[in-house]
Amino acid sequence: MSLPRLRDRIPSARSQGVCLLTHHKLCFHKVSRDGSAKCDALETRVITDQIHGVLYHIDEHEKPLLDKVEGLGQGYNDKLVELVDYRGNSVQAFMYYATQVNAGLRPYTWYKQHVLMGARQAQLPSAYVLDIEAVTSIEDPDIDRALRELSIYPMENNNG
Repeated sequence: MSLPRLRDRIPSARSQGVCLLTHHKLCFHKVSRDGSAKCDALETRVITDQIHGVLYHIDEHEKPLLDKVEGLGQGYNDKLVELVDYRGNSVQAFMYYATQVNAGLRPYTWYKQHVLMGARQAQLPSAYVLDIEAVTSIEDPDIDRALRELSIYPMENNNG
């Protein structure tokens, strides 16, 4: 959800606003190449399950790059979903979903920070942000990677 992180990867990314994805819940269980957990929009088909998130527009020519950095075909696939914006309008968009999951994995602290920064930037509901804050995370043994990942934010925001 973090716009600075997405723009670091995909310069054309532009927020189209906050939307809801129903019948899904946010899980940190996608198996990552680095051995940690990443986010997944898990389809539950439970009407009360919903994910608050940001809808982004990217230039069509950058979609293959986004597919690559997200790992399309290597732990994530994509699908077309129907979102509802906060005004009640229906919007169709592509999203990535995990194909390789492990509920025993935990996200690295820096990754959870990316998710939290995006949630706060988008001003998602405070209860939803608290749920993300409550997710147990672990320190990345690669300190340089952790510092590099968080270097896109001003220093005063790095501590969440």
